[in-house]
Amino acid sequence: MSDEIALLAGQAVPYMAAAASAYGGAVLAKVRDDAADATVGLGRRLLQRVFGTGKRRQLPEPVQNVITDPQDSDALAALRLAVRKALAADQVLAADVRTLLSEAGVTVAAFGERSIAAQGISGIAATGDNVIIG
Repeated sequence: MSDEIALLAGQAVPYMAAAASAYGGAVLAKVRDDAADATVGLGRRLLQRVFGTGKRRQLPEPVQNVITDPQDSDALAALRLAVRKALAADQVLAADVRTLLSEAGVTVAAFGERSIAAQGISGIAATGDNVIIG
């Protein structure tokens, strides 16, 4: 899969996780919630676009796992992989997700050798040769 698709999935998953945590099993229901903040609302729209809407008997496993434990890095990685595969398989879907993210003002890009692209970094990020931390 292309690096661009992987980056797009990486940008979308934090929003999706926030929505899954906030809405739980109803995250894919086709209901509008004007009270949702921008992050949760965007995450819900992204989840609905990638996984569909409506009342399902069972949520997709990657979504259910994030609902169960939104902080579980393995669950987030599984969701990111599922999103990445869906985006790689459907160029229209990838374009829609790209549009949703750009309309929300999310832009993350890295250029050049050893660049880092992240919307947020919660730890140390170092590039280069022979980096010594602490």
